[in-house]
Amino acid sequence: MRTLYLLTLCCLVLACATPSTQSTDTIHYYQAITKKKPYDDVLAELKIAITEQNFRITSHNRVGKVIRQRDNISFPNYDTIQFCNLTHAKTLLELSSDTLRHMPCSAVIYIEDDNVVVKTRLLPTDTPNPKINAFSEKINDMLKDMVDFAVEN
Repeated sequence: MRTLYLLTLCCLVLACATPSTQSTDTIHYYQAITKKKPYDDVLAELKIAITEQNFRITSHNRVGKVIRQRDNISFPNYDTIQFCNLTHAKTLLELSSDTLRHMPCSAVIYIEDDNVVVKTRLLPTDTPNPKINAFSEKINDMLKDMVDFAVEN
């Protein structure tokens, strides 16, 4: 009976325990803003910048447009674009399979306070692996160039 009691108690403790799934990573973003350039032009140039850096667009979600159409309401533009370069992805994965969580690269575009905002998530450059850090810095430079190109006049 005592063994059954201890087994039940252990099961209850394990069932109530919450696993630590929170990441200690700090997520960094890079953004650029323009007031002078129309939204559609920024979006088009972001796509051009992505392909010019030899990335392939894997997904384009027109969240704002879909909400407007579905609900038949006025709703601002919000777009997300995911993109990948398989050569870079392979290199990153060969350095560490844990880097998969940073793929694919992505950018968002939206309007805030009459400004068109383009934002991208940067890869971490403060890992214990110097090779990952150096590679991430190279990719981050490309991501920043894409965002800057999109908002240039």
